[in-house]
Amino acid sequence: MPELIKSADRVNDFTLKFANVNGTGSASANSLLMKAIFRMGIPVTGKNYFPSNIQGLPTWYEIRVTRDGYAARASRIDIMVAMNAETYAKDVREVASGGFLIYDATWPRSALLQRGDITVIGVPLAKMVNESFDGVRNRILLKNIAYAGVLAALLDVDLNIIDTLLKESYAKKQKLLDSNTKALRLGYDYAKQHLNCPLPLRVAHLDKTKGHIMIDGNTAAGLGCVYAGATVGAWYPITPSTSLMDAFKGFCERYRVDPDTGERNFAVIQAEDELSAIGMVLGASWNGARAFTPTSGPGISLMNEFVGLAYYAEVPAVIFDVQRVGPSTGMPTRTQQSDIMLAAYASHGDTRHVVLFPANPEECFYMAVQAFDLAERLQTPVFVLSDLDIGMNDWMCRDLKWDDAYKPDRGKVLSAEELAGLDKFYRYVDRDDDGITYRTLPGVNPKGAYFTRGSGHNQYGGYTEDSAEYQFVLDRLKRKFSNAAKYVPKPEFVGKGDSEVGIISVGSCDGAVREALDVLARQKMNVDYMRVRAFPFNADVEAFLRNHATIFVVEQNRDAQLRSLLILETAAEKSKLNSILSYSGFPMSCDPIVDGIRAKLAEAPRLSAIKR
Repeated sequence: MPELIKSADRVNDFTLKFANVNGTGSASANSLLMKAIFRMGIPVTGKNYFPSNIQGLPTWYEIRVTRDGYAARASRIDIMVAMNAETYAKDVREVASGGFLIYDATWPRSALLQRGDITVIGVPLAKMVNESFDGVRNRILLKNIAYAGVLAALLDVDLNIIDTLLKESYAKKQKLLDSNTKALRLGYDYAKQHLNCPLPLRVAHLDKTKGHIMIDGNTAAGLGCVYAGATVGAWYPITPSTSLMDAFKGFCERYRVDPDTGERNFAVIQAEDELSAIGMVLGASWNGARAFTPTSGPGISLMNEFVGLAYYAEVPAVIFDVQRVGPSTGMPTRTQQSDIMLAAYASHGDTRHVVLFPANPEECFYMAVQAFDLAERLQTPVFVLSDLDIGMNDWMCRDLKWDDAYKPDRGKVLSAEELAGLDKFYRYVDRDDDGITYRTLPGVNPKGAYFTRGSGHNQYGGYTEDSAEYQFVLDRLKRKFSNAAKYVPKPEFVGKGDSEVGIISVGSCDGAVREALDVLARQKMNVDYMRVRAFPFNADVEAFLRNHATIFVVEQNRDAQLRSLLILETAAEKSKLNSILSYSGFPMSCDPIVDGIRAKLAEAPRLSAIKR
């Protein structure tokens, strides 16, 4: 047995990282452990860092075991499972002092033993599996399950729960169930016989996951589209948004097919490109369907022409932007928040768009529904800005709830009877003085016919190049956008509101900010926090900006896009907005937030004594 480096016991509070090779089936084993820990009642998050090729390159998976329920990426790695010889040097360096490294000791790896401040644990995984199973591919896959068994013993994971998970996965495949169970036991029994079990870093049953599920944001958003009543989805496959459409299609095939006739009441269309996809969405929406497209930054760039048409012709549309690293192709499988300005002002000319910012998969579900209601109420494109971290990673979220009394907000749509009572229908006349005009659906009544155009038009829907008529319509659109602030989700606040210092953030930064608030509070620094949930900004955002002398804007991009949007769209003083930026492509941890705030306040003595 290896001699353990002295390490304090940490129960339900550590981070485990797996270093694998992409395409070797390791995701199943890693997910198996995470789900087992979750079912033990322990809060947990999973972060997958994978390459953009199909197989062969390094991939990593982090499991953060967090009794306090933190959702952000951890700032340290306590246990590294090094299964990729090509990344050993990097993986060894990443382990925190006092931590543990586990590797396949079938082959000697003397380089791994050069750090004296960590415990290196070798397990002959390949040897065990090769002696017990046939087939090269089968052995590769089952080696992953074997190391899951080793970790189950080292971390004290409930083996009965893992057995149950395997039975659920392979209920109809007895041969696979038997081989996976055997591989699990191989690893588990070896660890029990040859290693010090459990480690000082271990898990113990809690009761903190009741009323929660594990889900990723793309699945949650796809489900939200179903509940919102969406019947048309058009898209061009692009990482990291494709699984959103896959989820929508899967839910529709389960719930939107007539059991008697087999008739489907939904349409999922793969377009030849992103411009075609948004064009299909606009056509379906114009015809009265609730339609959407999922994409990422490069797709938004290609959609801009039709997005401008939707804005000017006032056609509803919902666009899910699962953000990734740019510019250009960038790093398709890394996360960022670099499309904020792109979405807010997409297309040429004077355009502004409604943008929603979910912070987790739970909000992806609810905001999907809100997006369709807003798009139809306001007759405009609505962007939902998720990101790869939210969209493709596993999050612990509260159970999703639904009100069966929900009725879609279709906005100002004239019925046949209402049209029959009109002398004449004019598409862009603002009868209610709220910036929102009445629309019609094709075929309802001949009186509702009008020409939809993206060229200059007056309030009556006719073509015009008259300056006054053109400006009249454009001013109404501006007024409509301003009024949209009353309808979009309000910001969320944390704190008493009496501090001179505030944090503003958006989307998936929320977990890191909330953890940073706890760290700062333990250091006697009380800071207020506002999470922006939508654009346009409402009066609450203006008030927060006005009431705090120093504000830190936390976001995941290089150019401080949220800060720029706040400067452009509010009366905020530019000088008091300080950026804390993370744009490495990895999800944000709390460390840069804590360090950035402490460093700035140390420069300003009058603010160091924050109101408590």
